[in-house]
Amino acid sequence: MFRRKDRIEIKTPAQIEIMRAAGLVVGHTLEALRQAVEPGVTTGQLDEIARDSLATHGASSSFLGYYGYPAVICASVNDEIVHGIPGNRVLNDGDQISIDFGAIIDGWNGDAAITVSVGSVVPEFEELSRVTQASMWAGLASAVVGGVLNDIGTAVEATIRSAPAGASYGIVQEYVGHGIGSKMHMEPNVPNYAVKGKTPSLVDGMALAIEPMVCAGSANNRTLDDEWTVVTVDGSRACHWEHTVALTADGPWVLTAIDGGAEQFAALGVRSPASSRS
Repeated sequence: MFRRKDRIEIKTPAQIEIMRAAGLVVGHTLEALRQAVEPGVTTGQLDEIARDSLATHGASSSFLGYYGYPAVICASVNDEIVHGIPGNRVLNDGDQISIDFGAIIDGWNGDAAITVSVGSVVPEFEELSRVTQASMWAGLASAVVGGVLNDIGTAVEATIRSAPAGASYGIVQEYVGHGIGSKMHMEPNVPNYAVKGKTPSLVDGMALAIEPMVCAGSANNRTLDDEWTVVTVDGSRACHWEHTVALTADGPWVLTAIDGGAEQFAALGVRSPASSRS
């Protein structure tokens, strides 16, 4: 069903269970991809691993053919923020790759992204990834029934800015999180920063993809001639982390995390159904 006012899709418990099935395909595939990342591997080989995983799980791709996109993962390396097209690029020691992946089960979507270090990465870039991931979890922990959408972006931004180098990090604003469910991208948009004005209430049955994209330098960006790959203008590194979360009366449930978010939420002191439903 949809809320008429803002066209936000509200899922039934049964629909969320199907989204959990799609989310587990995403979570297990991203774990396989994380383990496959090493110097000498090409981004195209990673895409093949993801294709095989979809076939094994009886799922289809959220990405392949989406507005003409030619692959099942986005593979964004170093200064590439999002939407990097996998191909012949060879990963080298010291690189970082953000892998975005989506799967569909019975018409319902799951979507998540990880950033993986290739070999030995300098500490400042490891820290960039750590902060980006932490900001995502802060946003997920704020996806609580009874709150408002701006709680998420406020938590994401505050986590980034509170990091030792956070004041100099760039938070990408042109690309944000989103509602997700029977389509991959749905209302509402989910900014990774605090916004002014009224934002939608967070209610039971919403599902959101929370995905901060953070740059070591300026967040100014441009799209390459392939009309997909988004890179930083100043050449600084970027990291991207994402999870799909369902809002329930018992707390947030991370559908694309293999444990449902249980470990991270326990560490953050957040009430969640993940420990009993993961």
